[in-house]
Amino acid sequence: MDDLKLTAVGHAGGRIAIAAALLLATGFLVQAQDSAPPAPVLASTPTVQIRPILDVQASGSGREYFMSRHEVVPIGASTVQLPILMYHYIRKPPSIRTDYLGYKLSVSPEDFTAQVQWLYANHYHTVTFDDIRAYFAGAAPLPSRPIVITFDDGYKDLYTTAFPILAAHGFSAVAYIVSGFVGRPENVSRAEVLQMDRAGIEIASHTVNHANLAGSSAGSVAYELGQSKRWLEQLVGHPVLDFAYPSGKYNAQTVQAVMQAGYSSAVITDGPSLHTLANRYLWGRVRVGGGETLDAFIASLGSSMPSVTISSLDVEPS
Repeated sequence: MDDLKLTAVGHAGGRIAIAAALLLATGFLVQAQDSAPPAPVLASTPTVQIRPILDVQASGSGREYFMSRHEVVPIGASTVQLPILMYHYIRKPPSIRTDYLGYKLSVSPEDFTAQVQWLYANHYHTVTFDDIRAYFAGAAPLPSRPIVITFDDGYKDLYTTAFPILAAHGFSAVAYIVSGFVGRPENVSRAEVLQMDRAGIEIASHTVNHANLAGSSAGSVAYELGQSKRWLEQLVGHPVLDFAYPSGKYNAQTVQAVMQAGYSSAVITDGPSLHTLANRYLWGRVRVGGGETLDAFIASLGSSMPSVTISSLDVEPS
């Protein structure tokens, strides 16, 4: 898609601040986005960095010119196509013979690092569900090649292993915390949850006791949903709006209870990467179970949403 360009030269100290307005004017692109098949994701496809590109001072002009180029998904689409990755442990996998379930839930630190490095090198941008809400509300576009990285249960290696790898690449994530497990030796502590929250990891709910909500009484479901939400909100000091069904188990009554408890979205363990407001309590995820080749991981991501490039020129005194 051709670049949409803003170019302006102002007085000293002036800054061009109309890029946001241009984004609002790109709604006409949505029809093409909704009707045309998404472009395939290719490792060799060039993309524009979201960081500003600084131009050299023009000779004798007494000014410096700052060119910013942002590649974004224009606002206005009723459906977003992005993978929501699901992880559990980031650790050396245990023996498949003695701990089959643990083996199936474990991604080695080496594999996780390779996956994150590939996403970074190929210009994927991590977003949280707050970003997706803002997109659906028409308040902000999504960055190009958006992706959500989620972790279930709140194991200790979320903080000790995954968090530093994400931080080193400037990536965010969503951590679904089992509130009743916080502080156990194998799980994150209160201080670690708070530190991740302050660093941009979205803290979300995964019940109090990792209960099977589809097999629980209405009273138990209300407790698991409400108490986990309240406890996490008291810890981080702001609303906790997102939820993951433990083991992906739910029924119609469970979904209704999640809505009534005040959550804004909920995810399951598998499903398509097409997400709308209408299905926001059953958003599907891409399972990363460990042991996949990097090629298989890349193939699981599917296609990215079409994006446009916004360019702007700011002028400052030299």
